[in-house]
Amino acid sequence: MGVDGAVVRSGLEATFAKPELDARVAAAREALGARGIDVMIVTGPENIYYLTGQQTPGYYTYQALLLPVDDEPVFIVRQLELNNLVANSFLENVRPYPDNADPVDVTIGLIAELGWTNRRIAIDERGWFLPIAIYKALLENLGSLSDGAGAIESLRVVKSASEIAKLEMSARYVDAGLRAGLDAVAVGASENDVVAAMMAAAISSGSEYVGMEPLMASGPRCGIPHGTWRRRTIEAGDPVFLEMAASHDRYHAALMRSAWMGKPTDVARRMMDCCLEGLAAALEALRPGTTCAEVHDACQAVVDRYGYTENFRKRTGYSVGISFAPDWGEGNVLSLFTGVETVVRPGMVFHIPPALRIYGEFTVGVSETAVVTDTGCRPLGTVPRDLVVV
Repeated sequence: MGVDGAVVRSGLEATFAKPELDARVAAAREALGARGIDVMIVTGPENIYYLTGQQTPGYYTYQALLLPVDDEPVFIVRQLELNNLVANSFLENVRPYPDNADPVDVTIGLIAELGWTNRRIAIDERGWFLPIAIYKALLENLGSLSDGAGAIESLRVVKSASEIAKLEMSARYVDAGLRAGLDAVAVGASENDVVAAMMAAAISSGSEYVGMEPLMASGPRCGIPHGTWRRRTIEAGDPVFLEMAASHDRYHAALMRSAWMGKPTDVARRMMDCCLEGLAAALEALRPGTTCAEVHDACQAVVDRYGYTENFRKRTGYSVGISFAPDWGEGNVLSLFTGVETVVRPGMVFHIPPALRIYGEFTVGVSETAVVTDTGCRPLGTVPRDLVVV
């Protein structure tokens, strides 16, 4: 036995080598120290995975990594998840709690036991997975909490070689899924038929469960953003919109493509040409030294030139990497949009999905997941980009 109560070998299913995880923890400590933080209570599953390798669909129950700048980290986890944690990580200090325990009491008790009560403790106040009740209880017991938002996320923006390798695998899976989906698009097929083909091909190729379901809709339904399949039968003359992600060791690549049953309308063809040019302009601008805003501006300039400014009220793209539901992207980490003056660096990875729509009629769009290189960027997809006419 390693960690008390665990019966599996430490790191049995680890997706990163211990030295890489140790280096991430060291970088996180340095980032926290620079912000005057003594201890960070890390609750977001993406940040937890990044620092420790721990991954589980059971993050709907409380889990927290107590990360001090000058001591060993301690992980608080539900008892049921203990062996999962041991298998996925190399952590040595673990405090499991039973289902009848209050995890806040466990956290407060552990902080007191370790002598950290009077230290400056931070938590990510913008975290998706921190219930208000738990935040309020921690605040009441500790007296004050600093906001550590962005401290760890900033480290995730530039991917290591091993992270990029995982994204490349995800891109292979999503290519297989989109190709199968496009092949399944036919008059008389249902939206469910298409999505079943998409998911089956991606999973058969190697994908794990994804952070968000595929987006697929046909006919007028695809003129509504973020439409999902609802059993509709595809008819002659229909537009069809497909977008999905795939996952390898929680790293997600995404891809968007469009199809038309028969000859597309002139406005749809023109909008698609705009999306293709906008994507090409963004990819051309995505290079070290430019800012995220400048990449967005390159795409936006194409949209404005075509006269579709009002049809494109959104960011050009967003960072991708580690994801758990409810999203497949890292849009909360970094976006390609107006006012984002972050400088693009090698190793950053973005999903760039220009899309245009006439609401309630149709959507057309195209995307690539691209890795920033030393001289430009490298799209990971291999599926032809143009509108597929069936």
